[in-house]
Amino acid sequence: MTDSVVLFDEIKTAGGQRFGVATLNAPASLNALSVDMVRLLTPKLREWAKDEGIVGVLMQAAGEKAFCAGGDLRQLYQTLLDCGPERNTYAEDFFREEYELDHLIHTFPKPFLCWGHGIVMGGGVGLLAGASHRVMTLQSRIAMPEINIGLYPDVGGSWFLRRTPGRTGLFLALTAANINAADTIFCGLADVLVPQERKGEVLEAIASTKWAGENKADRATLSRILAKAGEGTEMPPSKVREHYDTINALMAGDDLLDIARRLRDLQSDDTWLQTAAKTFAKGAPSSAALSFELWQRVLRMSLAEVFRLEYWASLGFCAHKDFAEGIRAVLVDKDRNPRWSPATLEEITPAFIEDHLRPRGEMPIELASLV
Repeated sequence: MTDSVVLFDEIKTAGGQRFGVATLNAPASLNALSVDMVRLLTPKLREWAKDEGIVGVLMQAAGEKAFCAGGDLRQLYQTLLDCGPERNTYAEDFFREEYELDHLIHTFPKPFLCWGHGIVMGGGVGLLAGASHRVMTLQSRIAMPEINIGLYPDVGGSWFLRRTPGRTGLFLALTAANINAADTIFCGLADVLVPQERKGEVLEAIASTKWAGENKADRATLSRILAKAGEGTEMPPSKVREHYDTINALMAGDDLLDIARRLRDLQSDDTWLQTAAKTFAKGAPSSAALSFELWQRVLRMSLAEVFRLEYWASLGFCAHKDFAEGIRAVLVDKDRNPRWSPATLEEITPAFIEDHLRPRGEMPIELASLV
């Protein structure tokens, strides 16, 4: 096994074409998405997009624990301490390059299969959500846990969580609720459940197929392969489906303080729901406020427009205190005792929200040119 954080390979298919394979290769960090990974993936995916001999791409991960547990924030953390509210060029590159990769996956011109086995969180969901074919296994565990670290569900989360049924996406953003394969498919964030032990069958089917070399036809072929591999698999119970009406009632209205009150007052015998409410109560008020603001703003925005808005929002979080404090509490000191500023939702002003979303410098041409 090479030390490279991303491994590239190709599957030769029956018609003489090839299927590109990209493997995230940092299992010790649960395949946390690093700048080095992004800088390997983006040019390779662009190359495969243009290569007429490549008919599709599989993105997977090494190890059995995680596809990708989120972004690798340790190096970013030091720059937050060093730069404070001043310009942070590392953060500018970090978010620009990650969003550029996510947008590339969303708009990839060929079938793109993402194998979301194990833990898929934050930046990992950003990779998964844009794929044309998104596989869950029985071991898949998905979450957007940014409220715990003083951030918000970025990586296009403002866009794809807005498109889930009812207000389930808002609930996931505000509570960091952990969901399984059935929940993820119900929410439209994944497509099919395939047992991990049948992955070999999928790879064999990809190899033995004569692909048309035409996107629509090949997407349909890949969908049939995955449907066959998933046949007979019993879907686990879905908490989101079970509590759909309760979630919509909790998240109702246009005032975040009303939602917060309902979550704080929630009394439920269901541990999953109660944990979600407690996580919201402990999370960063700034994260909740910005997540809700973005939820309200992005409804009619294009994906590219959302990534541009998220770029400013992410730099805004870097310039304020909560993001660094959240990383410290969860990933560095691990005391799980963050001191949020502001400490309550009631203290957050419209000016505070606007300062997170204002332009900081110039929009990078790479994001400005996204369509």
